[in-house]
Amino acid sequence: MNGRFTPVPVWAAAVALSCIAQFSWAQAGNWPTRPIRFIAANSPGGGLDIVARALSPKLSAVFGQQVIVDNRAGAAGSVASDIVAKSAPDGYTIMVGSLGGLAVNTSLYKGLTYNPLRDLAAISWATSGSNVLVVHPSVPARSVQELIALAKAQPDKLSYGSSGAGNAGHLAGELFNGMAGIKMVHVPYKGGAPAMIDLLAGQIQLIFSSAPTAVPQVKAGKIRALAVTTAKRSVVLPELPTVAEAGLPGFEADNWYGVVTTMRTPRAIIDRLNAEIVRALQVPEVMQLLLTQGLEVRTSTPQEFGAYMKSEYEKWATVIRNAGIVAN
Repeated sequence: MNGRFTPVPVWAAAVALSCIAQFSWAQAGNWPTRPIRFIAANSPGGGLDIVARALSPKLSAVFGQQVIVDNRAGAAGSVASDIVAKSAPDGYTIMVGSLGGLAVNTSLYKGLTYNPLRDLAAISWATSGSNVLVVHPSVPARSVQELIALAKAQPDKLSYGSSGAGNAGHLAGELFNGMAGIKMVHVPYKGGAPAMIDLLAGQIQLIFSSAPTAVPQVKAGKIRALAVTTAKRSVVLPELPTVAEAGLPGFEADNWYGVVTTMRTPRAIIDRLNAEIVRALQVPEVMQLLLTQGLEVRTSTPQEFGAYMKSEYEKWATVIRNAGIVAN
């Protein structure tokens, strides 16, 4: 020993990297050899749970291993996301999550021990979900442009409800405020149903509501729908324009779901998961089941979904910062 640092030869480093790659590909080639844990980031019966349970039997059949749904609700998806972030990168823990846990919560909550862009690997988009801009019949606005004009004429007079601070409906409302240059007052509730009850009673003037909550009331003539928040028109409400079409070009607030796993999972495993999840989502019975919940199937490559997660992370971080949103 001469006390001096001896560089590792380039050829030795190359051999080491090659061995690691071969080990990863060997793992992928044998995968899966045991059951797969499929975490749904909400309670049984919720949208994410429905997606996971629609996919699990299809994946079990093709993989020859059980794909077991595990509901992990809490902190708007952060509990489930943290579990996945800290799991082994071997493809045996996957998750279907939403906008909150996969893009928004890092900007809302202090002290989170995971970052979705650093710790979670994208597998595929799963669904796209429109929120519906609905107003009480007493509101004298029958279009998005008329609503914006009314809000400008009566600043701080219109109030909109949501299922809680930082949730999809709240974020859609703040994006609407910012892009339209208006100020509507946010009223948070402990869920979409209580907010809808107050809208029906005329206690608030509007909601950016989930389609399953809004559609029955719209069809009953109890509230009026003005637009949907997604970039494209909804299959569930094809007659409604998008907010972008109706007066705010570039507006988009998609309550999307997607499937992820742990970062550093071998690419071959991610690619196989992507292929089988995309195939399962395109089975007609699966598509129809999800459509009854107001969820439109939307698939992608891992790279496309990863890029979208990043764009949503940055977009909503800006909205949250500008609006001064604080989670409950």
